Amino acid sequence: MNHLGLIIEREYLTKVKNKSFIVMTILSPIIMIALIAVVAYLSQINNNKERTISILDESGILKSSFTDTETVKYHILENITLEAAKKQVLENKEYGLLHIDNFRDINELGNHIKFYSEEPASLTLMSALESKLEKQLTDVKLEFEGVDIAQIKAARVSVNIDQESFVGEKTSKIDSVVKLIFGGLAGYLLFMFIIIYGNMIMRSVIEEKTSRIIEIIISSVKPIQLMLGKIIGTSLAGITQFVIWIILGGVLMTILSLVFGIDLAQSQSGQQELLNQAMQNPDVNTEIQNVITAFYNLPITNLIIAFILFFIGGYLLYSSLYAAIGAAVDNETDTQQFLLPILMPLILAVYIGIFTVIEDPHGTVSTVFSFIPFTSPVVMLMRIPFGVPVWQQLLSFVILVGTFMVTVWFAAKIYRVGILMYGKKPSYKELLKWIKY
Repeated sequence: MNHLGLIIEREYLTKVKNKSFIVMTILSPIIMIALIAVVAYLSQINNNKERTISILDESGILKSSFTDTETVKYHILENITLEAAKKQVLENKEYGLLHIDNFRDINELGNHIKFYSEEPASLTLMSALESKLEKQLTDVKLEFEGVDIAQIKAARVSVNIDQESFVGEKTSKIDSVVKLIFGGLAGYLLFMFIIIYGNMIMRSVIEEKTSRIIEIIISSVKPIQLMLGKIIGTSLAGITQFVIWIILGGVLMTILSLVFGIDLAQSQSGQQELLNQAMQNPDVNTEIQNVITAFYNLPITNLIIAFILFFIGGYLLYSSLYAAIGAAVDNETDTQQFLLPILMPLILAVYIGIFTVIEDPHGTVSTVFSFIPFTSPVVMLMRIPFGVPVWQQLLSFVILVGTFMVTVWFAAKIYRVGILMYGKKPSYKELLKWIKY
């Protein structure tokens, strides 16, 4: 394959020098960061606004439940009617009025609380208010029934079942969640990369075929060399674009944070009050420690190596199929009948990974699909965080590489005939004939 290097270089330089490629490489992270910055800025403005809520507690039971926070101030009203309270809140342009009816039956009091506001109230704020009131009403009811709350809190027993394998490896419920997240991200990234850059390869083949440039190229280059060169060259261009996105995105986020003073984390601060309440619970702090421990328990080195190998193997396998489809048709409209059989294994792999691996990562279904080459890149990456023997990983990768070589051979057969066929949309029967040539 003396010309393979030249073809790879040509494909790579053609892609990276293309104006649309350059524009999208630069504009995509700028647009994405700009959208994130706008959302963060608007959220920051919204969250920095101080909200004042008036409390009219006619029962006299719950007014001690409210403590001011950085963004919410509570104003306790005394000796005032409900209508006068509403008028006062409107005149003072306060956020809302919480009215607690004069109901002595604790069981019914929870159903006689209303929040009045000019506009629909924030969901997170209402959840925080409900949480405060539920806790206070529960304590009041227990005291009314002569129960010592301090004794109840002291007698409360927390159960946290430790998990450990027979060889002494400790795990937990949080471990499974963290492992699923990492495996899912790896599988989803591969899934998106295949779709985005596989379509790029297919469009590139169609473009050269319709422009008849391919007839000149094929006179001096073997079809398999041309197909592999196109796959590898386009893949390198895609990796280059991906790396530029990461670097440029990181630089832009840093500039936004330092120069414009936009805190990108503010876009998630709408739940701050609920989070502060949760953090006061010692069980939450324990869970956070469990998450950190679960992260350190991940087989990071194994994950990185396996991700690189299965990512490359899976991408090359599907890219050869995309190239073959591009050679078989004259335009993108005709590709639809051939794309579905390619996408189905990928979609199946994602569903198998999400709904099966989390429940039984070493079960029959998970194990079998982690060896099937069209699903193994996704399913095996999701299984590895749960501890997969090295021999299974190696066997799966060998099967994947072997299938890629066979697929390339079949795809090259289609490519050889298809790149010179014009004006007719081939059927599956005709594709089989091309393979036999």
